[in-house]
Amino acid sequence: MNKQYLMKVYPAGRGREVYRNIEICGDNTLNQLCQIILEAFDFIDEHLYEFCMDNRMYSEYSYQSDPEGDEPSTDITLDELGLSKGQKFSLHYDFGDDWMFTITVSKINEIPEKMESRIIKSKGNIQQYPDWDEDEWDDE
Repeated sequence: MNKQYLMKVYPAGRGREVYRNIEICGDNTLNQLCQIILEAFDFIDEHLYEFCMDNRMYSEYSYQSDPEGDEPSTDITLDELGLSKGQKFSLHYDFGDDWMFTITVSKINEIPEKMESRIIKSKGNIQQYPDWDEDEWDDE
């Protein structure tokens, strides 16, 4: 049997108006969870990130996308984390813009075979670069 996690993901402070519900298997890594979150919100994947298990940026309880030394890595699988229903943690993406996504484990199911990660519900939108004016860059 495989574990399947249902997670609600939303930009910090925006959970009622903007969120995504994601299904993902337990043998997927935090790197793969980051990829589906960025895809779900139509973000460009070009920055470092960390998963903050205590919901605080740069804490000692985080998994790094580019770890130094013996820092915990985002190569860890979801099953290895020992997640539980109701648990909350955060994705801190882009250390310049400091995007924080709150992740809540809504449900954990046992499924007979592995399935592809997918977005099962979507509400609202956000822009990764809301102040970006492409015309400014075209003139250079």
